[in-house]
Amino acid sequence: MLSSADSPAANSLAQRPRATKMSSSLTKGLRRSGSRSTGRGASAKTAKRPVKTKAAKPKAKRAPAAKTASRKPAKLRPVKKTAAKSVAKAKKAPAKAVTRKSAPAKKAAATRVKKTQKVAAVRAARPTPPPPPPRQPTQDESAALAAFERAHREFVRGRFAEARNQFRILLDKFSQVSEVAARSRTYLAVSESRLRTESMLPRDADSLYDRGVIELNRGEYVAAQEMFERALKREPEAAHIHYGLAATRARLGSIDLALESLQRALDLQPNLRVRAQHDHDLNPLRNDPDFDRLIFSNPA
Repeated sequence: MLSSADSPAANSLAQRPRATKMSSSLTKGLRRSGSRSTGRGASAKTAKRPVKTKAAKPKAKRAPAAKTASRKPAKLRPVKKTAAKSVAKAKKAPAKAVTRKSAPAKKAAATRVKKTQKVAAVRAARPTPPPPPPRQPTQDESAALAAFERAHREFVRGRFAEARNQFRILLDKFSQVSEVAARSRTYLAVSESRLRTESMLPRDADSLYDRGVIELNRGEYVAAQEMFERALKREPEAAHIHYGLAATRARLGSIDLALESLQRALDLQPNLRVRAQHDHDLNPLRNDPDFDRLIFSNPA
């Protein structure tokens, strides 16, 4: 027989207080978890709010900036100035770098200059060796030079036959002396060419004198001297020929020989003193005291 305790309603009623207890504990746990979750959510919301406000603030600031930029484009000029300044600075920056790089090059150049100066000072301090003494001519060279001077003297005087003979003898004896032999061959060729023209020269004294005057006026003093000497061989007492020979020798620089010829011409014809006082061909003799004695002294 079933009792009231064994019925399901009684069992349910008997079990209700436990359910209420269980439900109350569950509700408390739920409240705690809910409060925690709400606290976390509130904290998360509060943490997110400043981020939203920070993100929103620059947008609020940028918008009017863009508007002002679009409304007032004249305010962009200072930006251009700053850009120009930055460009100028950028241009100046590599120049500084170049100067910095060139500093080691300057130092290297300075060290090189110092080294060269030191080397020059050391070389200057070294004693320079004395120059070698001049080479003394050999016996053959001395003899060849003496023979050449004698032959050349005859050549200057216009005695080409004698000069030709002496140059030939010199070449036969001293052909190994190259320098003297080369000069002797040159003068020998000139002497022979002069002698070949002798057949074409006039034979009388007056014609030879006229030819000598022509050569003197042309500046061919050696040829003029030859003509006057040839004329004197045919007429030794001709005063005008002696005078022409004196003028020619004065032009050649033979002062003593020129004074001798002038003395002979004045002895033969004293009135030639007047001509000699203004003759330009005798200018090389005017500084000599013998010339003043001959020209400006009274004849005996």
